[in-house]
Amino acid sequence: MEPASGETNKASALIASGEFPAFVRDCVWSDTPLGPMSSWPPALRTTVELMLASRQAMCLAWGPELTLIYNDAYAPVLGLKHPAAIGRPIQQVWSDVWADIEPMIRHALSGQAVWFEELHLVMERNGYPEDTWWQVSYSPARDDEGRIVGMLNVATEMTGKVQIEAALRASEARLRFLSELDEALRSSRDAPAAMLAAAELLALRLGATRCAYADVDPDNDRFVIRNDFSAPGVATSAGTYRLDLFGSRASADMRHGRTLVVADVSEELAPEDGRDMFQSIGINAVVCCPLIKQGRLAAMMAVHQDRPRQWQDDEVALVEAVVERCWAHIERAGSEARLRESEERLRLSVEHAEIGFWDVDLVRNELIWPPRTKALFGISPDVPVTMADFYGGLHPDDRDITSEAFAASADPARRAVYDVEYRTIGKEDGVVRWVAAKGRGVFDDTRDEARCIRVAGTAVDISARKRAEEELRALNTQLEQRVTERTLELRRFRDIVDATRSPICAFDADYRLIAFNRMHNAEFRRVNGFDTKLGDVLPDLFIPEQREVMRALMTRALSGESFTVVEQFGRPEYGTPFWEITYTPLLDEDGRVIGAFHLALDISDRLRAEAELETAQEALRQSQKMEAMGQLTGGVAHDFNNLLTPIVGSLDLLQRRGVGGEREQRLIAGAIQSAERAKTLVQRLLAFARRQPLQPVPVDVAALVNGMADLLSSTTGPQVRVVVNIAEDLPPAKADPNQLEMALLNLGVNARDAMLDGGTLRITATRESMRQSRGDLRRGQYVRLSVADTGVGMDEATLARAVEPFFSTKGIGKGTGLGLSMAHGLVAQLGGALTIESQLGVGTNVELWLPVSPNIVTATEALAAPLASLVERGLALLVDDEEVVRASTADMLEELGYRVQEASSAEAALALVAEGARPDLLVTDHLMPGMTGVDLARVLKERLPDLPVLIVSGYADAEGIAPDLPRLTKPFRSAELAASVMGLTIYAGASKTHGFTPT
Repeated sequence: MEPASGETNKASALIASGEFPAFVRDCVWSDTPLGPMSSWPPALRTTVELMLASRQAMCLAWGPELTLIYNDAYAPVLGLKHPAAIGRPIQQVWSDVWADIEPMIRHALSGQAVWFEELHLVMERNGYPEDTWWQVSYSPARDDEGRIVGMLNVATEMTGKVQIEAALRASEARLRFLSELDEALRSSRDAPAAMLAAAELLALRLGATRCAYADVDPDNDRFVIRNDFSAPGVATSAGTYRLDLFGSRASADMRHGRTLVVADVSEELAPEDGRDMFQSIGINAVVCCPLIKQGRLAAMMAVHQDRPRQWQDDEVALVEAVVERCWAHIERAGSEARLRESEERLRLSVEHAEIGFWDVDLVRNELIWPPRTKALFGISPDVPVTMADFYGGLHPDDRDITSEAFAASADPARRAVYDVEYRTIGKEDGVVRWVAAKGRGVFDDTRDEARCIRVAGTAVDISARKRAEEELRALNTQLEQRVTERTLELRRFRDIVDATRSPICAFDADYRLIAFNRMHNAEFRRVNGFDTKLGDVLPDLFIPEQREVMRALMTRALSGESFTVVEQFGRPEYGTPFWEITYTPLLDEDGRVIGAFHLALDISDRLRAEAELETAQEALRQSQKMEAMGQLTGGVAHDFNNLLTPIVGSLDLLQRRGVGGEREQRLIAGAIQSAERAKTLVQRLLAFARRQPLQPVPVDVAALVNGMADLLSSTTGPQVRVVVNIAEDLPPAKADPNQLEMALLNLGVNARDAMLDGGTLRITATRESMRQSRGDLRRGQYVRLSVADTGVGMDEATLARAVEPFFSTKGIGKGTGLGLSMAHGLVAQLGGALTIESQLGVGTNVELWLPVSPNIVTATEALAAPLASLVERGLALLVDDEEVVRASTADMLEELGYRVQEASSAEAALALVAEGARPDLLVTDHLMPGMTGVDLARVLKERLPDLPVLIVSGYADAEGIAPDLPRLTKPFRSAELAASVMGLTIYAGASKTHGFTPT
């Protein structure tokens, strides 16, 4: 199948980690009942993701068609059906076993999970029928609403295990038969009796017609069958024969030492090449084993069948084993007489020494122990012994190492010296003794394959030397026994603990796991990638940097302390969550600490939520703090503007009229300078409060910055290098150019003061795009104006308060503490944001994010014409609720040639107009009790459409004033009022053309 276009990329979203299996990726899912992966429901995607990430063989049948999906581990289960099975209905895939598995699948689809330990299925997954066994579970699979829409199958093939068990059973039966054979051989009076007994046992075991043995003459041809065992009704084959008469195949196999196996004499042998001879004595199938001795054929033993028979490999092997044992018995019988005399001499010498003698006859499976050796195993002198007494008398802790040492000494390939120390437990007296044993094997090298026929050696009692060590071990054993008893008591609560959703484990004084619940293993595997098991030393399972932390915690618990801690555990590749772990000591009946257990809870999500909540609360507190300070400073600034307006106006009037002499004029000039400084201070307060009266227009930031470069250089001094880097094709920004210049100059002065020994001031302007909101920045296009210095930088505490009004680190008299707050308020009022990055000893970077203006930059012509030429003298209606402000403004208007009619409120002004007043100019405060100045302008514009209007305000809230409505900020001088009035004719003309709709 060819992969559907685009589905590979979509599939990647299904896999949390690991490589996406090719056979799943290449499937054209759009051609299956499940449809393309992009349309799969979340429940299906999640189930597939978990299944594909698992190493356990798993498959999922989903939807009405029970469409099959499976993981890599399941592919061998399918055999040749893979990969064609992916995306097909499960009934088609498993049609060969559908009758067996359909009922189990139906149970799962009805909501009942099904489990089988060893399910037998005859499969044709590889093109032929084969017996298989499985450990399987069938569980319901649910969709996002909890409905059963499929079945999840987890499978483990048990075929090998079942076959091995069957082989073991066959092996056990074989061993029992060989043991019976050995007993029959040992009890036989002579070699002919032994061979006849073996023939009978073998024939009965195989269900054969006859079993015979023969001696071959030195000519390698003539042989004599002296006796045989025949089934009832079958004639004996005893007699003298010639080997060549049985054909070339039989004679060649015998003389070359090969076992002859014929399943059907009629089919495999020609009449003139042995068939007639075999059939003449009733043989239609045969297994015959030769004995080659000193290079010639010495004897033969055969199993006959009167009908064709397909001999199995294990049957042939059994015949060969029986023959080998029989001939080994005969060989041994000839050497026993010679050995008896030697053994007798050795026995006499051993009995007079403090050394025990032992001899293991491997051919006859006999054990020879003199009384001294029996005493080492707590057995009386007259009691017969076997190898079972030897193995049974070994201490369990020493049995494996002793058995391995004995096996190495009897192995013809290794022929190791038997040298081992082990403990025995007296069979009759129960006394534990330490024994040092040494010995060697005796091998028969006359055969093609060498074999060990006996192992003999000595044994010495070393109990005195080991007694002290044994006592210490006994103490440890007692302690372990107590721990074991306590562990058994803990297991009574296993079901309760296993049902707990929290990981729980218990450990002993050696930090070894002695119990844990299912959740412990599941969670440990989740964060470490592998399972734990009883007996593991828990700290050693962790990575090095966590190992000692865990050991220290467990040590505290083992000291008797109960406590709860929060720590991180887990491997980085699986995640290192935070765990809240409670430790409790485990005490015995006497109150002594014999272990401890801990209960763990993954609190990563909780800690993360708490941290996020704390961050949000801190941001909220900071926002509320800055908002409160903004409201406070804004209100104070407004009141200051109202107070400064008559002061500035009156001083300006006195200066222009030249009141007093030179000294008085100097004092007036000084007062005006102080008033201007107060005005600047108020503007900065208004900027921080975001109530600064702005005239936002499209601004060429590049031109503005380049135009200020010289001013910044002269301001910062020769020790500071000013670097300007402006991006090409920079779009216009929405800003008030005058306020932006002031903010840039303030940032430059701050940078200079931070670089006491000189440095670099870098001003950068670039275009930025915000794809998603971040902090105070919303999505959109911005011009980012950066002012960076290489000064001393700020610590975290200073950085947190940097934009607070009046906060300064420069010392008394060296700064107002309003530079950053003004810049912050300016960009916020424009819809942008201010960000600060600073590091002690490195420097500070302040960024002004200005929204990109949708309009282009236009040139502004100065209004240079004299007032008298633009505005006709007439009646000016002046409205302000502050009497001193009204009086000062009235004097300025009268100087400009206007007759002034004053009103203390908008309502009073409307009353004057209603009484017949026809003003040529309206100058009104904005925020007043009752109707605002903008509302007044709207009402009068309806009655007098051509009436010029000038709004005057302490902070002129931009949200209440139309953007194109002329306005003047308090405090102001006569020249500023004249300039504003001068522009009213232009504004009035624009109003006639476009209309006026104050907002």
